[in-house]
Amino acid sequence: MGGAAVPPAFINRKGEKFLADVILEMKSITKEFPGVKALSDVNLVVERGEIHALIGENGAGKSTLMNVLSGTYPVGSYTGEIFYNGELCQFKTLKDSEAKGIVIIHQELALIPLLTIGENMFLGNEKKNKMGHIDWDMTYNEAEKHMRQVGLNESAQTLIKDIGTGKQQLVEIAKAFSKNVKLLILDEPTSSLNDEDAKMLLDLLIEFKKNGLTSIIITHKLNEIIYCADKATIIRDGSTIETLVKGVDEFSEDRIIKGMVGRPMDDRYPVREHKIRPEVGLEIKNWTVYHPLYHEKIVDNKISLKVHKGEVVGISGLQGAGRTELAMSIFGKSYGTNISGELYLNGEKIELKSPEQAIRHGIAYVTEDRKTNGLILEESIRFNTTLARLDKVCQNNVIDTTAEKSVAEDMTKAMGTKTPSIEQKVGNLSGGNQQKVLLGKWMFTEPNVLILDEPTRGIDVGAKYDIYCLVNQMVEEGKSVIMISSEMPELIGMCDRIYVMNEGELRGELDAKEATQEKIMSFIIRATEE
Repeated sequence: MGGAAVPPAFINRKGEKFLADVILEMKSITKEFPGVKALSDVNLVVERGEIHALIGENGAGKSTLMNVLSGTYPVGSYTGEIFYNGELCQFKTLKDSEAKGIVIIHQELALIPLLTIGENMFLGNEKKNKMGHIDWDMTYNEAEKHMRQVGLNESAQTLIKDIGTGKQQLVEIAKAFSKNVKLLILDEPTSSLNDEDAKMLLDLLIEFKKNGLTSIIITHKLNEIIYCADKATIIRDGSTIETLVKGVDEFSEDRIIKGMVGRPMDDRYPVREHKIRPEVGLEIKNWTVYHPLYHEKIVDNKISLKVHKGEVVGISGLQGAGRTELAMSIFGKSYGTNISGELYLNGEKIELKSPEQAIRHGIAYVTEDRKTNGLILEESIRFNTTLARLDKVCQNNVIDTTAEKSVAEDMTKAMGTKTPSIEQKVGNLSGGNQQKVLLGKWMFTEPNVLILDEPTRGIDVGAKYDIYCLVNQMVEEGKSVIMISSEMPELIGMCDRIYVMNEGELRGELDAKEATQEKIMSFIIRATEE
């Protein structure tokens, strides 16, 4: 694995030469895929004991660069050099980088739900006794030692499926500590967390930093970068743009956005004329939903809400408030059991018994989990685009491939999806472009009511703006939109009205003009205290 390298000397902003304590230097990294240059001569320098943010729009090359570093893309599949602790490293596998103390935690957590925390932590690195058998006492004792390091107060024998997403993220970090981590890479670590869990995780990184741990964090939540990062390296279109240093450079969200998109974004939410029509597109009354497995548990209790034509209505609430369950139950009872209440479309009372019936009646539900429930990642853009309404591209129950290609081309263009071809596998696209394919899939169904569940989760500010424009276009055409989001500024910036949910009940309703994050939280807090 290479030889020694002289630690790099740098010129600071005052023109003074100094020797940095560099733990990682990536030089002139170039990585190509068929038809796409993902990285072009990228450079990255990370100093020991800092939190270094890696920022860029979806498809900029951030995750690709970290996959090069970790050995997921092995030496020989890219050009350039990686120096770690002054040593030239040529990683062939993930285990090679982990042996050096480099551990990457991906956005999609690599945990097995039906195994315990301890089993997950040492999977592939089992603790064995002299006989070569797994030593379970050692396994669970070691697991709990590392769990304490990250503040996770659970039994190591707890199944992964029985803990929440926030705690699962802590399991992944504890797992990294079990590998003697020195450089921790986190790819969108808070994308599935609520604000409280996200802050706890960031505070944990700051605490680790005090003990000498170096972290690289990839996130689209710019407020998190301002909160915890010491430096931020911006990548655009596969090339390094600049590195901003807290305390030296302007370290603000506006400045970061300018570096990411190449221009200032004066308004993150596109202007829309609020032409709300008197007609109600969708209304539910006393809508009650029970848990699909625990039939005595009420998930949503007597919910009544309505959405006018030409209106964007937001639903705010903490994780577990029942927002997703409500949306799915409306969408042809795709969640829940013993559902009661009344549902009206265009003033007419109807009953929808399946997602297929919901689609036929002009309702579309864009899931929060695009990779599991929204798209088939191993299939092409063309295949995914028409999936929800195959009958529209069929003749005599046979798919008309010419019509399907035409639809996919038109929808890809309308969504602004960046791809070399409609035959590109969706799994090879960036998160923002996957989200556009998912939206295109549902726009093809020509819905009159569009339910968006966390529509901009894990995507950059540029892709968010594109999606906001699509939402505005829909309501300008007289459609009705429900937007579920954990980002309160997004709801305030995009919606006409906002409902606040907590513990399966509606706790308040606000006109967007009067809505503030403090008012939304006050409804939630009052409900929690009752």
